[in-house]
Amino acid sequence: MRTFRFDRGFTLIEILVVIVIVGTVLSIAMLSFGVLGNDRDLRTEALRFVALMEVAQYDAYMQGREFGIELMTAGYRFVEYDALAGRWADVPGDEILRLRSLPEQVEFELYLEDKRILLSDDPATFDDPDEKPNRSATDAYTPHLLIYSSGDETPFELHVWRQLDDSRVVIRGDALGLVEIVNPDEG
Repeated sequence: MRTFRFDRGFTLIEILVVIVIVGTVLSIAMLSFGVLGNDRDLRTEALRFVALMEVAQYDAYMQGREFGIELMTAGYRFVEYDALAGRWADVPGDEILRLRSLPEQVEFELYLEDKRILLSDDPATFDDPDEKPNRSATDAYTPHLLIYSSGDETPFELHVWRQLDDSRVVIRGDALGLVEIVNPDEG
């Protein structure tokens, strides 16, 4: 009688092939998850900016106030025009319209009339009303974007982008106060 011997295990090569396949699939899945998560961060920041801008538009219209937005490379702040003093100042006691910072590796690019505006890394300083202004009238502080009580605003295009992979989300605002997030590929 003949006996057959069956090996009941896997060879080393079969085990290594399975490990390589599983490792490749897992690494692709992890990379995809990381990239999608970061794009979600850009969109979240864009949505936050649009929502805060809508709050400022509403406040400007309902209360007859003039607001501005100063943009920095990695942050932004809302300012209010004080008509009595004739100057821009921080919005007093408003936790919603406070200075905001972007997450690490995320930056702004601002375009006004299709021209890129160079943004500072830090917020500008306001002149002390009790002292003589340290700027000339032509150099007086003015925010990048204006939100008028009439509902009008500065037309702009703002890119929320990550330099690492050049991912971006584009926000556009028109002169009539419509602010929207658009596909960066749209003309």
